[in-house]
Amino acid sequence: MHFDRELDVKGLNCPLPILRTKKTLAEMSSGQVLHVLATDPGAVKDFEAFARQTGNELLANAETGSVFEFYLKRK
Repeated sequence: MHFDRELDVKGLNCPLPILRTKKTLAEMSSGQVLHVLATDPGAVKDFEAFARQTGNELLANAETGSVFEFYLKRK
């Protein structure tokens, strides 16, 4: 999937992945896509809730080994 920016938050635990994602999305333009790489097992639920609460669209998420990938579209 095409993305405009990538954020690596592997090794960080809640709430840091969400906080760094929020900060990065704030620096992006509307419609741009952020690719996030995380290892926190709670990240799946966290990113789903984050998308619902902020209005940013969670386009896709996947798990490759112990790494979770998220694609978020800036509102």
